[in-house]
Amino acid sequence: MDELVLDAGRILNGLLAGVYVAFLVAVMPALHALPDDVFAKVMNRINEVIVNPAFLLLFLGAPVLAAVLLAWNRGPLAVAAALCALAALVITFAANLPLNDALAAGGSREDYETPWLVWHSLRTATATGAFVLLAVTGR
Repeated sequence: MDELVLDAGRILNGLLAGVYVAFLVAVMPALHALPDDVFAKVMNRINEVIVNPAFLLLFLGAPVLAAVLLAWNRGPLAVAAALCALAALVITFAANLPLNDALAAGGSREDYETPWLVWHSLRTATATGAFVLLAVTGR
């Protein structure tokens, strides 16, 4: 059972990190080139559409499985992976989602884009860290 949890945790954390990396290296640079009104409209639409069962499975499943793994493996890599996965979740709720809500409420791109990218870069790093740590856990 612990191998199944570890493998599932690796997969979900890797996929989630991949979504975040895709935003960092492709989506946000593409949006950056757009006029302010189009940027806001597209970003708001992305923020609506991304809340779907497939993404929520990754978004919530990745940290849950990283934490569940601690029931079988309390080694430093597993603990660090769980902390990184949880940090990515906390960053999203504490920083990225409030910025998304402010943009949706008519906030300016100027107040949104740079702070969102800073926090997104941090959550990308922590999500990627969780994946890497899970990839080497148990080897």
